[in-house]
Amino acid sequence: MDGRDLVRSVKTVGSTGAAQGLRTVRAAWRRRRADATGLPRRGAERARVPGPVQGAEPGPGGGVIRFTRSELRITVAVSGAVFWGWDGVGPEPSYALAGHGPEPDPRAVLEPDKDGGWRVVAERVTVVVSRHGAVEVRTPGGVILRRDLPPRWWEPVDGSGARWMQRSEVAADARFFGLGGRAAGPRLRDGTYRLWNTDPGHAFTPGDDPLYITMPVQMVVSDAGTHLVFHDTSWDGTVNLREGEEGAGSGHDRAGTCELRMDGGPLRCWLMVGTPARVLHAWASLTGAPALPPAWALGHHHARWGFGSEQEVRRIVAGYQERGLPLDAVHLDIDHYDAHQVFTVDRERFPKLPVLAEELRRDGIRLVSIVDPAVKAEPGNAAYDGGLAEDAFVRDGSGRLVRGVAWPGESVYPDFTHARVREWWGGLYEERLAQGFAGFWHDMNEPTSFTAFGESTLPRSARHSLEGRGGDHREAHNVYALGMARAAYEGLRERDPQERPFLFSRSGWAGMQRYGGTWSGDVATGWPGLRASLSLVMGLGLCGVPYSGPDVGGFDGSPSPELYLRWFQLGAYLPLFRTHASLRAGRREPWEFGDDVLEHARAALVERRRLLPYFMTLALLARRTGAPYVRPLWWAAPEDRALRDCEDAFMLGDCLLVAPVLEHGADRRAVQLPWGRWYDTVTEEVHEGPAQVLLDAPLSRIPVLARAGAVVPVRGDDGGLELEAWAPARGRVGGGLAVPDRGDGWDEPELERYVTRWEGQHVVVRRDGEGGAGTPEYPVRVRGLGAR
Repeated sequence: MDGRDLVRSVKTVGSTGAAQGLRTVRAAWRRRRADATGLPRRGAERARVPGPVQGAEPGPGGGVIRFTRSELRITVAVSGAVFWGWDGVGPEPSYALAGHGPEPDPRAVLEPDKDGGWRVVAERVTVVVSRHGAVEVRTPGGVILRRDLPPRWWEPVDGSGARWMQRSEVAADARFFGLGGRAAGPRLRDGTYRLWNTDPGHAFTPGDDPLYITMPVQMVVSDAGTHLVFHDTSWDGTVNLREGEEGAGSGHDRAGTCELRMDGGPLRCWLMVGTPARVLHAWASLTGAPALPPAWALGHHHARWGFGSEQEVRRIVAGYQERGLPLDAVHLDIDHYDAHQVFTVDRERFPKLPVLAEELRRDGIRLVSIVDPAVKAEPGNAAYDGGLAEDAFVRDGSGRLVRGVAWPGESVYPDFTHARVREWWGGLYEERLAQGFAGFWHDMNEPTSFTAFGESTLPRSARHSLEGRGGDHREAHNVYALGMARAAYEGLRERDPQERPFLFSRSGWAGMQRYGGTWSGDVATGWPGLRASLSLVMGLGLCGVPYSGPDVGGFDGSPSPELYLRWFQLGAYLPLFRTHASLRAGRREPWEFGDDVLEHARAALVERRRLLPYFMTLALLARRTGAPYVRPLWWAAPEDRALRDCEDAFMLGDCLLVAPVLEHGADRRAVQLPWGRWYDTVTEEVHEGPAQVLLDAPLSRIPVLARAGAVVPVRGDDGGLELEAWAPARGRVGGGLAVPDRGDGWDEPELERYVTRWEGQHVVVRRDGEGGAGTPEYPVRVRGLGAR
């Protein structure tokens, strides 16, 4: 137990009472003692490098290159993704992959290269391996996108697992993105980023790192091309990034560098090359298509830690209805549980929860339940007794149950790396469904506890199944929440097969999009927190997690009316649109901030409701292609350096450009426009890109621009689908997609493509299909006709 643990324990004693505080202190001592006795002592080590090349053995899609002290396995998949693994490791087993790894590309062949090296030539990429183990990734034209220097290992002389380091170089103009949910982004500046899912224990700002979701996934964008690189190991580690500089040092470029240091696990890597859209499509093919949220989950959600009772929930819902404010979901936090015990209900405050849920559903509102992994260690608790019978909980090296302290008090934790435990846990959601809940948000699942903010509640020496391979928490920590999401998703599919599950999780890892999305966690109330919210959503989208959003207004603290409104206006254009706050932050309903804020918030809510068909289209496109809803401005033009450095605006799909207000007192803001013609969606004023323009941003709205020629599916006044077409520039054509959703089931409708063009003095919108162009079956409204 170190000084930080002692301080936290003392604070807990003072804030939660002596009994709970003493449990906290004991749990912290147990965790430290378990690691002191259960982890191997790291003694003398020997450094190792691959050494000179000795030979090679071609195989499907590549082959194995043998060095003096290691082997390098290279495989090019049919999707174009490239895999390489040192010490001969293969792509499996992996928590990131969706099923088995992709098939190798039979056209890719391992062949000798100059100076004793080897290479694999594929359709989209060439991989060149030097005789000492450097790996270069080149475009078909020979331009180097990434160069990995020979790796280094530090092996304990007693034979236990090795830690390793991999240095890489990228182009001098390259920019780094990704690494999971990072508050300081989406562009990752020079610095060190930790790969360890962490609850910081306080409301975070852009200076806090790491946060709840870390992933060894980088998207690197340069003039020569875009590539995504994923180092498939879940161990703790750091990534040190340094951007390059052109013309540095006697006119020569200084390459950008990435240094990855991991405490263990295999040194294996996946790399995808192409446009951002192609790269994320390959990533989704590798790690799984994003889960499709039900249509209602794309509307407005309201949550508060501290609803307190059924009467308060009804009061809030009535407040929305009386004021004509759209509402699609209400989230119940831990205060609806019986003494904070998961899969229970406080019968005094929520005596008729299923009745409440049914009443809300009739009004088009769903109930969403929080679910934590901590199970109160108390006989008579159904989850605890059932888990003991299943031998479901994590144990230490001596076979004793590992205990931490969380909301229920002293708690135990399921081992989600065991298939049998996931099946048992998924079955517990039957109780939630019986209570009328339609969706679930997973919290505290890094996992964390009151004894270990910044670390794991489970000691690193805690034992895990790891799908039968066996191991400890050092390897299982980062994938713990991923296993919890899988357990819930599969359990819900089995118990409610007619509806798409709705899940979002505070923590996760590569591949988490297969089961649902995420939210910001405890983002700080303040203008920096607002900016961090956008960074998290954009960065996670570039890691393959398209559905996410922040706690509007920040989790802790009291936002000013202006800050709340600007956050609300941003949230209306993000995938997960949720107001939420802590018990201490007070009420966050739009009418609590005055009449002006209420009217402007109503406008944002109405516009979100109008755009629901567009959000549903983006959700289905994300499932089919991996493309995020929220995209950086450089998405379609990564070679545009001005766009590459723009972090305060984004594309919503291909059609809309959203420029949120992120500064106090601003009523105008500069926006860097991509190429083409853009219309202000309110005034229909025309702007031509590429250029930087200054746009009005009164308190009533944030600037939103539509691309000329775009076709946006929207909700009409009668609730039906309509098409909003924006006039293309003369001599040009445009278009858009509409994917009308038929409900919340599993049938995916046909993708409909529309084309816009000028014909004489009229803009014509036609459906484009295999049978030729046709008249749209939906009402069409053409806008922007005043521009020439």
